[in-house]
Amino acid sequence: VSIAGLLGFVGLVVPHLVRYFFGHSSRVVIAASALAGASLVVACDLVARVAFAPYEVPVGILMALLGGPFFIYLVLKAKGASNE
Repeated sequence: VSIAGLLGFVGLVVPHLVRYFFGHSSRVVIAASALAGASLVVACDLVARVAFAPYEVPVGILMALLGGPFFIYLVLKAKGASNE
């Protein structure tokens, strides 16, 4: 995230979630990933502005709190699959 930024992080996590819920069809995954990624960023921005009013929390912090544990899960899952 420190190099690629917020959008790169969303681009890593969201397609995995979409593929889990909608299957492996490339046509569906690409369209749903675009919508889900945009929705996730907008939802996190809304929470960052409203939940902590009158302060404004950076969206990247909320994205890291939501996506960080999932990204660690993906790394551990891939590591376990490569050992088998």
